[in-house]
Amino acid sequence: MTKSRRPPLRRSPSIRYDECVDYKNTNLLRRFVSEQGKILSKRINRLTSKQQRLVATAIKRARILALLPFSNNEN
Repeated sequence: MTKSRRPPLRRSPSIRYDECVDYKNTNLLRRFVSEQGKILSKRINRLTSKQQRLVATAIKRARILALLPFSNNEN
């Protein structure tokens, strides 16, 4: 019995070329924060190292300016 080989699935990039990573773009930054308020890893986000650094600094700036919450305290 032979296994059928499928081509690897191409995932869509998590940051499109027309989106800028900025602390004011909270809709974009919310995609990279978990339900508990933690910054997700680049493996889960499918980001490059440079993009992950930009996202992390933008999230931290948005948290300081109260655009994003530090944690989710709904429990």
